[in-house]
Amino acid sequence: MSDVQTGRMLLSHNFAIAQDDVPALSREEFTQVMIDGAMGHSDLTCTIIDNPHWIVEVRFYPEAYTPQQVGEQCAKALAQKRLGQKIEGSDPFHILALGGIKTSPAPGPSPTSLQPGEWGVDIIETPSSDEFLKGIDWEATIAANPPDSIFKVDLTLPRSGLARWL
Repeated sequence: MSDVQTGRMLLSHNFAIAQDDVPALSREEFTQVMIDGAMGHSDLTCTIIDNPHWIVEVRFYPEAYTPQQVGEQCAKALAQKRLGQKIEGSDPFHILALGGIKTSPAPGPSPTSLQPGEWGVDIIETPSSDEFLKGIDWEATIAANPPDSIFKVDLTLPRSGLARWL
């Protein structure tokens, strides 16, 4: 994929659920989930990056996918993995993908830093999306942003069985 023709998105992972329900993922395991989720999508590529906050770089063709669609694909990839790991009868939980476009200068010259015009997406596993969003004051955070500069994906993994969005 040529850099000139691609969009760039960086992913982080926030694991905030009980390890009794599903195991925590290492950076490498999280990256593999995203790589596996991109299989079958020739216009999506995922690679691990060396950054204290960001874990995965996703390259995509803006002509083929909106940033929200890429975020949805990433959340679904993690949900698919978690459905295979979820213990029968464990509590439902949510996978959020909260994305925003970088508008301020990059924090440094590192090629693994989020650059202006690129998307930063936090992939979050939480028992309650409402509580998590309230805790980060999501509504106030997004209030001043144009609607096309942010997105939110919220998937619920049920107590058992396949979710209807897969």
